[in-house]
Amino acid sequence: MSTAPVQSADQTGTTPSHADFSITELAQAYFDCRRSKRNTPSALAFEQDLERNLMQLHADLVDGSYQPGKSICFVVTRPKAREVWAADFRDRVVHHLLYNRIAPRFYAAFIQDTCACIPGRGTLYAAQRLEAKIRSATENWSKPAWYLKCDLANFFVSIDKNVLREQIAARVTEPWWLQLAETILFHDPRQNFELRGAPALIDLVPPHKRLTNQPAHLGLPIGNLSSQFFANIYLDALDQHIKHQLRARHYIRYVDDFILLHESPQWLNAALADINAFLPSRLHANLNPTKTILQPVDRGVDFVGHVIKPWHSRTRRRTVRQAVSRISRMDPADVFTSANSYFGLLGQSTSSHSDRVRLAKAVLQRGHAVNNTFTKTYRRAA
Repeated sequence: MSTAPVQSADQTGTTPSHADFSITELAQAYFDCRRSKRNTPSALAFEQDLERNLMQLHADLVDGSYQPGKSICFVVTRPKAREVWAADFRDRVVHHLLYNRIAPRFYAAFIQDTCACIPGRGTLYAAQRLEAKIRSATENWSKPAWYLKCDLANFFVSIDKNVLREQIAARVTEPWWLQLAETILFHDPRQNFELRGAPALIDLVPPHKRLTNQPAHLGLPIGNLSSQFFANIYLDALDQHIKHQLRARHYIRYVDDFILLHESPQWLNAALADINAFLPSRLHANLNPTKTILQPVDRGVDFVGHVIKPWHSRTRRRTVRQAVSRISRMDPADVFTSANSYFGLLGQSTSSHSDRVRLAKAVLQRGHAVNNTFTKTYRRAA
């Protein structure tokens, strides 16, 4: 298979399409981008001469000279070691510009059970929706039912960009916007990047999970908005197949983790065989057989950090242990913010009192006060 991107309409024609976006849209993309990245070095550098930088970026996009810049690569070790690729702030603004323009048309076509990187459909939405589906399938836990849980093998580094390009082109018909999507999609960050952190950390990432070891036409860099958005477009084909060809009534997906519910384990086994045939033929992807689970729902369904059992849900044990451990060891200046974040996370489960008590004890030992419902902490007195 060729690894070269397919040419877009304005690459094959003689009259390039104009860039039909305003400087106001670019400014909005900048404000969207800086919400979570404002204090990064590249964001601060961009903001020092904001007006000039926005005008130059606008000019580069309009005249077709825009090219992505240097990325930062580093390794995170929790919950497992993996590469993270951070695009330059200027490029992240462009990602937001593309996302703001084309995302609504894709979201309108997605099924309601596609979660992650969609406004209002985070982990809490996914957990609550799955719990509602379990109650429906079991008639409020009065009937037995089974669940099939799957996840894709080496998902982000195995995404076929040629397949994804065709999926994007099916809905992005404007030549200029399609070309911008291709520029972002086919940009290879490995050609221009800076490795941050100890080089030895790279050895913690298994070779088959490293973007640096993939052929040019495979893999999206974990860490960019564009990659999360493109991943949802890529797996929409799976969602549509499961809902409309398999006719699964109870199905939900969060990134590459997905669950089907049914009263018959035989039906779920047949669905698994169908999915195992569909993924390589349509998406050039495969399931991870070591993470495929088929068992009764009353044993508990572990999904997006929650374990859903009859009449209650709990936060995953590993998450609670990590929260308590991190609060006990982190820098004192970070305890207030992190503890309240963890209290919010634990409070999403219906049976979280004992977990919040454990967290509260760790917070109290760090010298912070906790309210009597164990739902928030307070800053230490100066």
